[in-house]
Amino acid sequence: MGIVIIENDQIVDTYETDINPHQPLTEHIIELTGITDQQLAQAPEFSQVARTIYELIEDCIFVAHNVKFDANLLAEELFMEGFELRTPRVDTVELSQIFYPGFEKYSLGQLAEHLQLELHDAHTAISDAYATAQLFLKLKEKIKQLPRQTLSVLSRFADSLLFETRMVIDQALEEAKDSNQFVVLGDILVRPKAKKAPEKKLSQDFETNLALLDMEARPQQAAFAQAVAAEVGQKPHFIQAQAGLGKTYGYLLSLLAQPDVERLVVAVPTKLLQDQIMAKEARAIAELFQISSHSLKGPGNYIKLESFQKLLEQTDQNRLINRYKMQVLVWLLETETGDLDEIKQQQRFESFFDTIRHDGELDDKSLFASHDFWNISYQKSLTSRLIITNHAYLLTRVEDDRAFLENKVLVVDEAQKIFPTLEHFSRASLNLTAASLWLEEQKKATRDLLSRRLLENISFQLSHLNQNFYQQGRTEVPRQFMTDLAKDVLDLRQLGFFYEDLIKVCQPRFEQFWLESSLETDKRQTILQTAQPDLMRLSRLIPETCRSLFVSATLAISPQVDLPTLLGYEDYAMTEIASQTMGQQKIWIDASMPLPDGDQKQAYEDALVQRLTLLSCLDKPILALFTSKQSMLSVSDQLDQLEVRHLTQDKNGKASNIKKRFDRGESKLLLGTGSFWEGVDFIDHDQMILVICRLPFDNPSDAFVQKVNYYLENQSKNPFYDYSLPVMILRLKQAMGRSRRRDNQESAIILLDSRAAVRSYADVIQEALSQDQNISIQKIEEIMSEVSHFLI
Repeated sequence: MGIVIIENDQIVDTYETDINPHQPLTEHIIELTGITDQQLAQAPEFSQVARTIYELIEDCIFVAHNVKFDANLLAEELFMEGFELRTPRVDTVELSQIFYPGFEKYSLGQLAEHLQLELHDAHTAISDAYATAQLFLKLKEKIKQLPRQTLSVLSRFADSLLFETRMVIDQALEEAKDSNQFVVLGDILVRPKAKKAPEKKLSQDFETNLALLDMEARPQQAAFAQAVAAEVGQKPHFIQAQAGLGKTYGYLLSLLAQPDVERLVVAVPTKLLQDQIMAKEARAIAELFQISSHSLKGPGNYIKLESFQKLLEQTDQNRLINRYKMQVLVWLLETETGDLDEIKQQQRFESFFDTIRHDGELDDKSLFASHDFWNISYQKSLTSRLIITNHAYLLTRVEDDRAFLENKVLVVDEAQKIFPTLEHFSRASLNLTAASLWLEEQKKATRDLLSRRLLENISFQLSHLNQNFYQQGRTEVPRQFMTDLAKDVLDLRQLGFFYEDLIKVCQPRFEQFWLESSLETDKRQTILQTAQPDLMRLSRLIPETCRSLFVSATLAISPQVDLPTLLGYEDYAMTEIASQTMGQQKIWIDASMPLPDGDQKQAYEDALVQRLTLLSCLDKPILALFTSKQSMLSVSDQLDQLEVRHLTQDKNGKASNIKKRFDRGESKLLLGTGSFWEGVDFIDHDQMILVICRLPFDNPSDAFVQKVNYYLENQSKNPFYDYSLPVMILRLKQAMGRSRRRDNQESAIILLDSRAAVRSYADVIQEALSQDQNISIQKIEEIMSEVSHFLI
């Protein structure tokens, strides 16, 4: 047991003692704490120290990290010895969640790392107590600095905190003063808009700029930067360069150094990679050269202050909702962007955050108009020298505002990813069940007669569509139906009603309409699907005055098909940076794996579990990439049963969160899909095992794949060998580049899909991969032995 006494915000005394439990410790407790049975055998019983403990704390406030557990346990033990503990109780977990809203986890160990608390022997009583005391003092100091206006609003919700935790806020409120450092908007305080600093010029020499950032250029990186600087002209320019050479700094420093590049827009495949570049490369350049940079996302990423104010005015009995209100109030004092992704605990209560997300609508007469984060983001996109966005939002923005790219330079990074993004952009879907519920809620909330009639009419149309689907099996939706629906939806929007998915499916560019059903959370859902019949061409969306640069590891998909043609470009420049074989990476193909198809699916997943369990014994960081979320979760559940420690995307948090936890070493095994294939870098690991669980082929029944196949067949090309197989190989190479980000990084690639060894197209895969790495085809036993020797 460990106790730390605080008086007048100073640590004045400590007390510690072991307690003899008169029962053996579990192996887990021994490993966690370092305490042994022999040590506790010499310790006093609790009855011998109960009076000392009680007299030490009877007049104190009981502070603990998870006070509900600690205080209840101690109070029960003291009661059994005749002492009744009635001290007020304060929980530092809840206080940390509210007053440090940007943290991902709130364990004492994680907080000690973030806040530089002394925690030398974690999970020992006195060390944990001492760290908790320091945490409590830091919390008090931070709360004390908050403006009175915010503390006053926080106090309205403080009864939702455990026990007497609110007393920390109440005490701070008694001493607080109004602050003029913030802008007051109703119950909300936000930071004033930041002033723009004067920009510094970059050197015309790439290596000089890199040296100023305390980095050294690699030969391939320098060649890439030179190609970027030399070829950005009126023609679209495509540059092929292998992963891992530092392309981001290559194009950023080269282009920002050119005086005729007044505005630079960079589009990357995912929001995760967008955040990664903003936090690393863009921030470093902005801090050194005062380059104004901005991360541009869709409105749904930002908080809508007006919606949040309405929530603050509501009385909620739900303790979790009230604690999140408090957390957001504190976060608004700190954020400069209003990007809700800064709050890392969203996945615990996504429905709450959905109610305060921006919908893209803004009333100019609103109290919050001048400090609306989405509007500020939009304005920054018009003035910042460097704009980082993602492929999906780039297309949305250009469609809404074609002038956005005029007279700018556009870099499309990982350009091969924008082709499928174009197809996704050419489609939209509407969940009829969710839309009907929204319409009913709006009908109940409005008294305007015209609004009610429009809501009722749209609701009737969607209900009739749903009935026809289930009663008559009608999957096709008549064009006239969509024309009538679109008119009503437009009229409704003009009255101030906004439902994004409903508006999207009614856009005039769609020409195909059909219904599908899906099973979500054990409930059957009806989905209205819309699409354009032909492949979209990026060349038609980008204005002629925009100078475009496309960067990719592979531009020639096959001898018959290349990326520029698929994107609609005929007149373009092409540069290829010679690739370099990297000896610190090797590929093993497991020929003993069951095939992943048909009736062998269960055997295949069992084999994945067995191999991931074996690989975990090597005690190296392991990234396992899946093509199916369902398969990933199934494997994860089996690993849980075997008590194999791991992190799983979506199950244990969003991709960005669990990657950071993996990088910190919380677990040596990470299961991921989706964005982990597309550009998440693992540069911090000197050695790594990358497991490809399945060849990343496109689903042949997917509408996009069928559209591409139809296009290629009309050109007398083979859809599988000229497109599907090369694209799959490209994805493999992109994934392998995730663990090859610097020269001294070693990675073992293990492909657990025997099709790469036994199918008729296996030679094509092996030949393509062997261009960059050595390949070995073995059984798992030999692979384990070779990998263990490779990663010594």
